[in-house]
Amino acid sequence: MPIKVPDNLPAQSVLENEGVLLITEGAAMRQDVRPLEIALLNLMPEKIKTETQISRLLGATPLQIELTLMTTSSYAPKNTSAEHMLAFYQPWEEVRDRKFDGLIVTGAPIETLPFEDVVYWRELTQIFDWSQSHVQETYNICWGAQAALHHFHGVPKYELPQKMFGVFPHTVLAGQDGLLRGFSDEIAVPVSRHTEVRREDLPSQAGLTVLLESDEAGLCLLRDDARRQTYMFNHLEYDTGTLADEYHRDVTSGAEIQIPAYYFPDDDPTRAPLNRWRAHGSLLVVNWINDLYQSTSFEIANIPEQRRAR
Repeated sequence: MPIKVPDNLPAQSVLENEGVLLITEGAAMRQDVRPLEIALLNLMPEKIKTETQISRLLGATPLQIELTLMTTSSYAPKNTSAEHMLAFYQPWEEVRDRKFDGLIVTGAPIETLPFEDVVYWRELTQIFDWSQSHVQETYNICWGAQAALHHFHGVPKYELPQKMFGVFPHTVLAGQDGLLRGFSDEIAVPVSRHTEVRREDLPSQAGLTVLLESDEAGLCLLRDDARRQTYMFNHLEYDTGTLADEYHRDVTSGAEIQIPAYYFPDDDPTRAPLNRWRAHGSLLVVNWINDLYQSTSFEIANIPEQRRAR
């Protein structure tokens, strides 16, 4: 089954050209199913790129999904036109009375700031709390994952001496968990961050399960059953050229940046990188959606429902 995105969203033409199944509003209404309602809180500056990346992964799932694009009310983005935001996004204040099967919270390029110094931090903590009563499952990415983990469990983040940057091998630690169903024992994961959270800071009695971890890049994926949260600190949603774009952007601006590890063939930035993570990125989201479908209520008004045993 396809994903239903807002009509005329720029991602629509990109995904259609890639063969990703999309559905129009009229066709969706004719199907006798309740689509899964997923909200995307997009905190990234290049919102169109992120919309496309997330929609691509959701479009690989076997269920009909309706995507709602959400933004904060307390901060107006500077890198996306007001016309685009007005046409496709709804402030959280306008949707806070609705319930959703799933919520996806993206990262943001503010990770070296203390959490409390972020302009929209108070609103974001309200959204995290709202998710406990209005959302069945939440999937947090990169800084969004650090922020949620800090809010719910007080886990700090640490600034790294240099950017953790590349496509690092990660070990699957809990292959029996539904999120990792069908995963290889070791997978490649794109990493691009200036900060990290550390295993030793995870509260022992909080019920947090480490699912993916790297000897070089550290924690990657955590499951939080009690809060119905997933924390992904890295970027399986990235396009093939995303790290290359970041690298060449920083080189052009004169910023200090190392060549992303395990990414360019022979570490030669003039050569096109190969995508070694796309299949696992799709599989992770498919598994998340499957778990969500198994646990969510038939009646959206009854969300959140107690998680069924996996």
